[in-house]
Amino acid sequence: MVLLSEIIDKLKDVISETMIGKKVFDKDVADALGIPQATFATMKKRNSIPYEEILEFCALKKLSVNWLFFDQAVDMLKAETEKFFQIRYFADIRASAGGGAEVFDENYETITLDEKIMHNMVGMGNTELEAIHVDGESMEPTLQDGSIVFVDRNQTNINKDGIFIASTTAGLFIKRIRQRADGMVELISDNKNYSPEVLAPDEVSIVGKVVGNIESL
Repeated sequence: MVLLSEIIDKLKDVISETMIGKKVFDKDVADALGIPQATFATMKKRNSIPYEEILEFCALKKLSVNWLFFDQAVDMLKAETEKFFQIRYFADIRASAGGGAEVFDENYETITLDEKIMHNMVGMGNTELEAIHVDGESMEPTLQDGSIVFVDRNQTNINKDGIFIASTTAGLFIKRIRQRADGMVELISDNKNYSPEVLAPDEVSIVGKVVGNIESL
């Protein structure tokens, strides 16, 4: 079982490199992760790990996620690659659940995650995935605003149920997608307060299927 207290100790070691001569406290870790100190104290007590904030911190500091969680160096993972996921994490890209968002670019960090972290993954055939943020509320309650979603670009068949990332002239969208009998494409929200959007087939390109997520706080 991964303990938040052990992760905090490692994060303190990392943070101490920029606070030479000063003792690093839990509040310093909370500040580094962008979490209110009272909330962080409650999370530590409950062993509730803030995966999203930790992933962003690791991407920023170019830390090995597997070292942080499991004391594993990346070189140790090569013999058991089927147990691990190579994630291209686009920290600045958001797939909009409401209005259009930016397209993918080359500004990403590569992180390696153990399958224990990816506990709610489905369709695990591809271990090379991409991670982006959800922006907006139209996919709630399935996906919360600010969640990190994992995208498999090899899965683009919208005839199979699921949530997809679609690239349109208005940007990136994260929706359920259905092609109608007349050929038009519907972008469907899980939040019933949002009506489906209808686009012509040449206005929509399927980027990939959402195969897992980490919720925001």
